[in-house]
Amino acid sequence: MKEQFCAVAIDGPSGAGKSTVARAVAARCGFIYVDTGAIYRTVGLAVRRAEKDPHDEAAVAALLPELDIRFDHGPDGIQRMFLNGEDVSGLIRSPEMSMYASAVSAIPAVRAFLLDMQRQTARTHKVVMDGRDIGTVVLPQAGLKIFLTASPEARARRRLLELNAKGDPSTFDQVLADMVQRDEQDSTRAAAPLKAAEDAVLVDTSDMTRDETVEHICALVRDRFGPEAGA
Repeated sequence: MKEQFCAVAIDGPSGAGKSTVARAVAARCGFIYVDTGAIYRTVGLAVRRAEKDPHDEAAVAALLPELDIRFDHGPDGIQRMFLNGEDVSGLIRSPEMSMYASAVSAIPAVRAFLLDMQRQTARTHKVVMDGRDIGTVVLPQAGLKIFLTASPEARARRRLLELNAKGDPSTFDQVLADMVQRDEQDSTRAAAPLKAAEDAVLVDTSDMTRDETVEHICALVRDRFGPEAGA
C-alpha cells in the first residue's frame, strides 16, 4: 500500500492566495505550514546575487552545491528562510524574486535539490504545503489535495493590494501582465508544470473572501482527517 502523509497539498497559480490561506489553515488545524514558494525564491535570490541567468540550467545547477538553504518556524508560526546562514525572509518577496523563482523552479536540478527537504518535513510533521506541484510531484501521498485558483483579474487585484501596502508603486495593469506571464511560464514548463492533481479538490476563490476560503478548506480537512482537525 502506498504511504500516505497527514498532509494538505495546496497547488494553484500565482496570486491565488495559497500562502495566506495555507498559513491560516495550518494554524487552525494545528499543522505546520511549509511555503515552498519561499524556498524557490531563496534559490532565485542566490542566482540573482551570483549574477547568473535564472534560465541558464547549467549555470544554476553549478551554483547549487554552494547553497545552504534552510527554513524554520518561530513561535508565531511564520516560516523564516535562511540562505547560507542569512535570514532572507524579507528579501525574497519582491516581484523580481517571483519571476526568478518561476524560472529556477523549471530547472530539474533545482527541483531535485529541494525535493528531499520538502518530503522529509511531511514525513515527520503534519503539514500544509503550498506550491505549484505539491499534489502531483512533491507529495503525491498527501491525504488531501486542493487546487486553489481564481480569475487572473481577481488575483491581480489581491496582489496589487499587497504590493502597494509595502510601498511598491506597481499598477494593476503591470501586476496583471506579470500574472498572465507567470501563468504561462508555470503551466508550460517541461519540469513539473502547474496542473491540478487528478484527485485534487478544485476551490475557486474569485468570489470568496479569505475567511470563507479558510473555513471551506478547514471543513475539507475535518472530513478527510477527522473532526479533531480544523476545529
